[in-house]
Amino acid sequence: MFTTIECSGRVRVPLSPDAAIQYFTPEGERRWVPGWDPTYPAGAAVPLAPGLIFETVADGGRTTWVVTHNAPREMAYGRVLPGDHAGTVAVRCEPEGDGTLAHVTYRLTALGPHGARRLAEFEEAYPRFMSLWEEMIGAAVSGG
Repeated sequence: MFTTIECSGRVRVPLSPDAAIQYFTPEGERRWVPGWDPTYPAGAAVPLAPGLIFETVADGGRTTWVVTHNAPREMAYGRVLPGDHAGTVAVRCEPEGDGTLAHVTYRLTALGPHGARRLAEFEEAYPRFMSLWEEMIGAAVSGG
C-alpha cells in the first residue's frame, strides 16, 4: 500500500489576492524561489490554463506539472516525480486585512519506498516551508 499525505498551510502575502495569486504560478515563482526554472515542452508558458504542462528540476529529479485549475485567486496543479511521488497542489487566495492569506494544500502519494521516506520528510518540514515561503515572497514583493 502506498503512503499518502495531505499538508495544508497558510502564507500571508502583502498584496491583494488578485496580485498575490501571481506568485503561485509557474512564472511567478521565478520571482522568489531560488533555482526555480520551469520549462515548457510545448514551447510556451501561455496561456496559463488547464492542460498547460511544465517541468522543473530539483533534488536530482525532474517533476512534470499540469495546470488543472486556474481561476481568479486560485491555482491547482497535478505533479509527478517518476518513481518517487505524484499528487496535487492547490492554492486559494483570500483577502486578509490589507493583504492576502494564501491557503496551500499538497496531496501526495508515494510511488515506492524512497518516495514514502521523502514524503515523510516533506510532511515534517511543511510548517517550516510555509514560514519560509512567506518570508521569501515578502522579500520579493518589497524588492529585497
